[in-house]
This record gives sequence, structure tokens and C-alpha cells, in this order.
Amino acid sequence: MKEYDSNIKTDDCTPSEPANNRNRFWDNWGGPSLTIAFFLHAIVLILGAYWVFQVTRIPDKADPSFIQRGGGDDGERAANTNVKPNRLRTITPTSNPMRVFVNGATSSYIIPDQSDKFAEISPLPSMESGSPSGLGGPGKGRAHGPGDGNRPGTIQGIGNGKMPFGVLPTVLGGRCTMEDRLQRIKENGGNPQCEEAVIKGLRWIKGNQKPDGSFADGDYKVAMTGLALLAYFGHCETPLSEEFGDSCTKGIGFLVNIGMKNDGRLASNYAQPCWSYEHAIATYALGEALTFSKDSKSEIPYLREITEKAGQFIIDNQNVDNGWAYSYALSGGHTDLSVAGWQIQALRAVSHTDIKFHGLTKAIDLGLKYTNSHQDKSGGYGYANTNLSGGLDYYTLTGVGMLCNQMWGKGNRPEVNKGAKYLLENSKFEYNGEYADLYGHYYESQAMMQKGGDDWKRYNTMFRDQLLNNQNTDGSWKAPGGGQKIRAVAGVYASNDMYRTCLCTLMMEVYYRFLSTGGGIRTTRQSLL
Repeated sequence: MKEYDSNIKTDDCTPSEPANNRNRFWDNWGGPSLTIAFFLHAIVLILGAYWVFQVTRIPDKADPSFIQRGGGDDGERAANTNVKPNRLRTITPTSNPMRVFVNGATSSYIIPDQSDKFAEISPLPSMESGSPSGLGGPGKGRAHGPGDGNRPGTIQGIGNGKMPFGVLPTVLGGRCTMEDRLQRIKENGGNPQCEEAVIKGLRWIKGNQKPDGSFADGDYKVAMTGLALLAYFGHCETPLSEEFGDSCTKGIGFLVNIGMKNDGRLASNYAQPCWSYEHAIATYALGEALTFSKDSKSEIPYLREITEKAGQFIIDNQNVDNGWAYSYALSGGHTDLSVAGWQIQALRAVSHTDIKFHGLTKAIDLGLKYTNSHQDKSGGYGYANTNLSGGLDYYTLTGVGMLCNQMWGKGNRPEVNKGAKYLLENSKFEYNGEYADLYGHYYESQAMMQKGGDDWKRYNTMFRDQLLNNQNTDGSWKAPGGGQKIRAVAGVYASNDMYRTCLCTLMMEVYYRFLSTGGGIRTTRQSLL
């Protein structure tokens, strides 16, 4: 028998179902109205989202697959552009199957200041096969002088953020915009024609590159390739440059391939005793190449490895007399200041990379000691103990001696001041006469630029227009001397168009290729192993 609640009314004595408390709660709180409001808001949100994404959508930016950047205005514009690394530019410099490539890159660029304001210069000695003159020419004289014992520092500070290179010494980065170059030209006594001459020279160099990536035929193609690359780098033309990028990459690839085949040794003919010139010139060029490419995502395969081997080879093969000999003889052999100058410059270039070279500090200390042992009491720097004068009445390597001291932070040494005084009193430059020693004046122009002040102004007055007025319309420079015998020991540049044009182009870059120290600066140093 079922029991029923007497309070519940029924019509037919059948018990009714209990009331639904949930529906009663929903109705009491206005459930139907809330449901309608929810659907209305959902519709509004959907319409709003559609309007945001379709009506106000931001159009896509043009995103080029590859933008090359270099020393001109295109380089400065491209430095702020996002670039997809989806296109490779590949080359095969020689029959060697190793491929060299360049990637486009996205980067935030900073060029920091550094404590040593001077670094890479590149003079060229002359090239006579088996001659004790090597790539350069002797002068006369030798003497000793004190040094200040200071060591230059490396990269510090912040920069302007415009360059396509993450970490560059100021001395390199300042080459990399047209604005900076023109400003330096103006400040340092040049004129717009100087920049025009450089561009014409670089175009001639590019137009005479060989299919294998080198810039010459014969026994000295490694040296000529190194010089051509240094001329490119002096104008901040790198593998990322629009006009010269392919040429630059092929040249670097050629040297890297040579190094790969010869365990880091860089020369065209190892049977020639003066291949030590070639190795140093090429090492110098690879040092700058690595510095420029380090943070630009344009690294060339094996560039770092070959640069490291080549630089360490110079350190490990210093002669017992503290210089460097033909064929890198460790004892005996022929040593001279012209050969030593190239090794010292090459080591300065590779010291700007992040490679840790063992014994670098000692090698430079001894190398500068050797350098200053070749200074005569008059202030002029001579050639070698076995050939002091070279039959001349002028110390042709005075610029070399000054430069080696300056680039390692020794510009305040008495030897440098004496050298500058000697040049002001004795140097002459007549492109179409006997005083047309382009090799000697290339060194002298770098050294006097570093000296700065009135010394540079006086030298520049003699130097600048002699070069500007003797460039051919095709960008090369005509043979110097005007038919007269040049006052030089080995004036091979008189008959070698590539050698001479590289030399003159680099001389015209003196106004911005590196910062003047105003006589030399004393700095602290980062540890050099």
C-alpha cells in the first residue's frame, strides 16, 4: 500500500510527480533572458573579430630573399632590413670541390669603439723572383731606440648601430658608410675626387679578376689576390656588398682553397724563397675577411680555420734574429725589414679576430725590437744588415718602421718621431719622375696619416694630387717614372698593372681606412696569448 502526501492534489487519485527544483531556480533568476543575451553577445563578438582581421589587417612588408650590403648607400639601407636566409649564393673558386657560400641575414648591428685606434694597413713590397729584394726594396741604416712597453687594447664601447657587422673595431667600421668616408676625407685633407678614384680603381680590379677567383697569373697570384681583397676591405666592400660581393667572395674562396691544400700555408710557388711575402699578405687579407664576416652571417667555410693556421704559422716561424726570413727559415736565411713589416701587419689583422694565438705577444715584442734595430741615427729605416743602402741615398723603408710601431700602439716612441722628421726633410714624390717609389710612399702615406697634425698636412700636400692626376680613365694607374729610372731598389710595380693599381687604390683609401692616432696612443690591452 503506497503512502501519498495529503498536500498534493490529484485529479484521478493517481499520485503526481515531484516538482523540478532546477527549473524553478533557472526561472526564478531569469534564465530565458540570459540565454538570449548570451547569443546576442556571441554574434557581436564574431562580427567584431571579422572586422578587426579583415578590415584593419596590416599589409605584409616586402621581404626580399637576399639583400647584399656593403660600403655604399645600399649597405646602409639594407642594414635595417629583415632578410630571409632562403637564398644562397654559391661559388666554386677552383677545381677543389669545397663550396663557398654566403647567406643573407637579419641582424641588429653595433660597432663598438676600441682602445687602440689604429689597426690594418697594407703596404706591398716588390716581386722579384729569388731576389733579396722580395716584394719590396731596401734602404739603409740601423740603430736602436727605447720603447714604451704598452700594448694596445681591443674592442670596447658602443657604436652607431648602422653597419652590417656585429663587432668591428672602430678603425674598420668607420669605412662602412658613404657619410663616414666623405667626412673623413674632408677632415683629413682629401677631396671628392679621392673617393671617385677609389671606386674607379676597385672596378678595374674587379674587371680583371681571373675565373679561379684570383687577381693575377703567374707566381704571385696569391699576393695579388691578397692585395685586391685588402683594397676591397679598405672601402668596406665585403661578400655582402652589392657591386663587389661576388668578386670578394671568390677572392676569399681562392685563398681559403690554397690554405686547405697546403695546411694553412699561403703562396703561389713554395720554391720561390720570397713566398714569405705572399703568405703574410694573404694572411693579412684573411684576417680582415674574418673580422668583417664574424657577425654578418656571411661566413665562408674554413675561413676561420685557415686564418688561424696561417697566423699561427707566422708566429711559429719567426727567425732567431727576431725578424722573418725568406722561406721562413728559423735560423740563418735572408731576413729584412720589408719581410718583417708584412708579418707584423698580418699579425695585427688576425689579432682583431676572436682567435687566440699562442705566443703572439712575444712575437710582436721581438718583431718590433727587430724593426727598430734598422733605424739609422738620422731617423730613416733601412732594409737589412747585409744590404743597408741598396745603392740609394735614401732610406726607403722609413714608413715601414714607423707603421709597425704605430699599429701596435707605439706611435709615441722616439723612433716614430725621428722617422717623421726624416720623411719631412727627405721624402719626395714625383709620379712621372725618378721620385716615384710607390712602394715606399704607400708605407709613408700610412705612417704620416697616423702621425697626424702638421706632419700629415705637409705630406698630404705632396702626396694626394700626384696620385689623382695619374689615374687612367679605365681606373688603373699608369706606369710611374716617366721613362726615368725610379729611385727604388725593386720597382716591379712599374710593369705590373694589378700590383700598381691595388697599391694606388689602397693609398687613396688612407683618408678613411683607419683612424689617425695623432702621434700614437697609450692603451690598456686585452690578454694576447
